Amino acid sequence: MLRSVLGVIVGYIVMFVVQVIAFMSIYTMMGANWSFKPASYDPSTSWIAMQFSVILITAIIAGFICAVIAKGGKAPLVLAVLVLALGLALAFGSKALRPADTHEVRAGNVPNMEAMNKARPPAWVIFLGPIIGAAGVLIGGKLKRQP
Repeated sequence: MLRSVLGVIVGYIVMFVVQVIAFMSIYTMMGANWSFKPASYDPSTSWIAMQFSVILITAIIAGFICAVIAKGGKAPLVLAVLVLALGLALAFGSKALRPADTHEVRAGNVPNMEAMNKARPPAWVIFLGPIIGAAGVLIGGKLKRQP
């Protein structure tokens, strides 16, 4: 039981930390012009595709780590439910409920934190992320072979 709880906690922390590092690094390397549509804070199609890829890959890693630590069992399923529940809770309480377009014009490069705060992704993107994350965790959990 303790191994399962530890697996869920470590898996979630790893997923969170790796996602933060990945998104910050990619934004820093690619810049605002690649990340956003021209002169706006609407994410580009490239950014959205990359975002879903990062979520899926980090979730698979988290699910695998969870399964290894827990030595199988239902821990990856619990982690997937946690990822889905927390993700949807954050989606309902965040940008999804803000106006999609503030008509604010983005001029040139903006710092990482400003970009995060002013980004206006479509609601479907915000709600699809947790679903992809939960699916990724389940995939990663299956990668660990049961004895």
